[in-house]
Amino acid sequence: MSRYRPPSPRSSPYITSQGAADMRAELRQLWKIERPQVTQVVHEAAKNGDRSENGDYIYGKRRLREIDSRVRYLTKRLENAKIIEDKPRDPSRVFFAAWVTVEDEQGNSLPQTFRLVGSDEIDPSLNWISIDSPMAKALVGKCLDNQVTVETPAGQRHFIITAITYEPPNT
Repeated sequence: MSRYRPPSPRSSPYITSQGAADMRAELRQLWKIERPQVTQVVHEAAKNGDRSENGDYIYGKRRLREIDSRVRYLTKRLENAKIIEDKPRDPSRVFFAAWVTVEDEQGNSLPQTFRLVGSDEIDPSLNWISIDSPMAKALVGKCLDNQVTVETPAGQRHFIITAITYEPPNT
């Protein structure tokens, strides 16, 4: 059995200006603060002799690899990112960075509000979903009171759009 895994589908390059600022802050934190500290720990641990049994050296080197990997990822994502700062021309339709409130077609469940964001900004606790998710793909381009059908593992679900805004909702 081989270890080959097919490449994952490319995510869309879109990101909000706040998401880009957060990524830049994380990059700065890793490169300017964490990496020099870990490098110093590894340097001190290397002076102690036998590196094969030196926990500070082994774990420090592992942490350096993790930091370098994350720095490469963030740098590449920021280079290729398309930062979306402006509202769309037609704010009555659902596009990237919109807060969309939906309810199921029977109105049984409480309305849910989702924000459509880039793949690096996903936050389930805030109901921020990827623009590449099935729910977001079903919502994009739709208007108020439109019905959308989303294919879920449990089968098709139908929702009605009850609100669209490009300003953070007051919660």
